[in-house]
Amino acid sequence: VQLQASGGGLVQAGGSLRLSCAASGRTFSRYAVGWFRQAPGKEREFVAANRWSGGTTVYADSAKGRFMIPRDNARNTVYLQMNSLKPEDTAVYYCAADPRIIVGTMRVGHEYDYWGQGTLVTVSS
Repeated sequence: VQLQASGGGLVQAGGSLRLSCAASGRTFSRYAVGWFRQAPGKEREFVAANRWSGGTTVYADSAKGRFMIPRDNARNTVYLQMNSLKPEDTAVYYCAADPRIIVGTMRVGHEYDYWGQGTLVTVSS
C-alpha cells in the first residue's frame, strides 16, 4: 500500500488543520493507521492511531482533547483533525499503516511497515 500525506501548512496558534493520509494499492479499512511527527532536532513521536474503522483509537497525551483521527473508508483516507494548535505542534507529520498492528503496539513507530512522505505543519505564535 502507498500512502500520501497532505494538508500541512502555516497556521496561527489556536487554529485548526486537517491532515489527510490517502492510501492506494490496497483497501486499508482493516489496517491500523498512525500519525507521528518529528520536530526539528527532536526524535519522531507518536501522535494518534486508529486500529481500524470502529476499532481502538489512542492518542498521545499532547493530542488528547485537541486531535481526532477520523476515517473515510469510501475514500481510503484517514485524517488527523488538529484543533487548538500550539507552536509546539510544529513538526513534519507522517502517517503510517500496517494490517498487523495490535493494540499494544499502536504507539510504536517501527511496528508500521508503510509510511507516507510527511507534511509540514507550522504553528505561529
